[in-house]
Amino acid sequence: MTDSTRTERDSLGTRTVPGSAYWGIHTARALDNFAITGDSIGRYPALIVSLAAVKQAACRANRELGILDARRADAIEAACHEIRAGALHDQFPIDPIQGGAGTSTNMNANEVIANRALELLGYDRGSYTELDPLDHVNLGQSTNDVYPTAIRLTVVHHIRELGTVLGRLADTFGGKATEFADVIKMGRTQLQDAVPMTLGQEFGTFAVMVREDRDRLEESIALLCESNLGGTAIGTGINGHPGYPALACAHLAELTGERVTPAANLIEATQDCGAFVQVSGILKRVAVKLSKTCNDLRLMSSGPTTGFGEINLPPVQAGSSIMPGKVNPVVPEIVNQVAFEAIGNDLTVTMAAEAGQLQLNAFEPIIAYSLLRTTTHLTAAVDALATKCVAGVTPNRDRLEQGVRRSIGIVTALTPHIGYTASAVIAKQALQTGQSVSDIAIELGFLARETIDEILAPRRLAGLTGPSVETTGPRQ
Repeated sequence: MTDSTRTERDSLGTRTVPGSAYWGIHTARALDNFAITGDSIGRYPALIVSLAAVKQAACRANRELGILDARRADAIEAACHEIRAGALHDQFPIDPIQGGAGTSTNMNANEVIANRALELLGYDRGSYTELDPLDHVNLGQSTNDVYPTAIRLTVVHHIRELGTVLGRLADTFGGKATEFADVIKMGRTQLQDAVPMTLGQEFGTFAVMVREDRDRLEESIALLCESNLGGTAIGTGINGHPGYPALACAHLAELTGERVTPAANLIEATQDCGAFVQVSGILKRVAVKLSKTCNDLRLMSSGPTTGFGEINLPPVQAGSSIMPGKVNPVVPEIVNQVAFEAIGNDLTVTMAAEAGQLQLNAFEPIIAYSLLRTTTHLTAAVDALATKCVAGVTPNRDRLEQGVRRSIGIVTALTPHIGYTASAVIAKQALQTGQSVSDIAIELGFLARETIDEILAPRRLAGLTGPSVETTGPRQ
């Protein structure tokens, strides 16, 4: 070893690595082989923390089982603790998309932990005769049980973060529902006037939709907390201690605070990516519904003079380099785009899970990368939607009330009293002449003014009061 480099050896030969690096020869080869995204696993802190937690749990289990000595175990644990606290994340430089079913990620973790542990023991980095990345840090493990377990814990962490911001968005919609409880507007089906409702009911519906998705995400966590630790290569537990799976999972649960349990069948758990497919499907559901909600917000705020113009979204930046004063719904637009990405990532997860063969799925890296991008981007987008958009929405009350008065949709409320055919006559004449539904109904002798006013009272139209009107006009 020199001041600037050191030489390491593996089964393929030797490589020179930077003397300051905590990673070693296996990471160096991965850096050469996998230059795909320009991203690195170190940019996903939850993944590095989860890897270190798995290694620390394994170390504790091996120590209890008497197959790892206390001196090395103490150093490995200390290194893992530092990494879980945020240290050395810059020493995880490899690309998230990699061949080998995640082997490079596992090797990277083994090397960083080993070299930091060596320092703590007073040795130079690379002194693997004293503490080896594979013989000691990876003892009783395989990439095939370490990597999927770390990915599952990482996704759980990201789901909890996403769940928090979804809850915040639901509460923000709920607050607006209360604020807009008395604002009458026309509901629409197929972009055509339907029947009246309140703006509060509309925003309350958004709140319910978001809360439902948050709950579905929370339910998926239990499935992700099943681990195949101890299955080693294909789930048979070769080279592992029979007491290791239960011990390792118990220690991992203690370290992470998650209810990590051994999978019922380690061979099945090693090859099956069904949990990732299910979670990805729920994330797609979240994305689809968020995108639909943002479509609604953009429609309702369109104009401001020639569109719907029902609500105002808070202006956050100028909307045009050529049209002065134009403001665009940019926050809903970013949510739409993130939703499109999430939907595409779900297809990637689906295809990667389907492409697994026999006892292992080699494509878990792209599954992991897709899920991490989806959850990370959705979390940021939902936070922006809540804080930069929904919180500042205001209604155009006069325009909304005028829309109710002018709409022929309110004729639906007359149907129980005068029948469908008579109501259709009124609607057609209102469209042709521009007269109000009320005036036409009175003019044609279907109902008296007092009865019409009661039937078409705004609160009753929005379903806020029950029917109390008797039929007085002819029924056809």
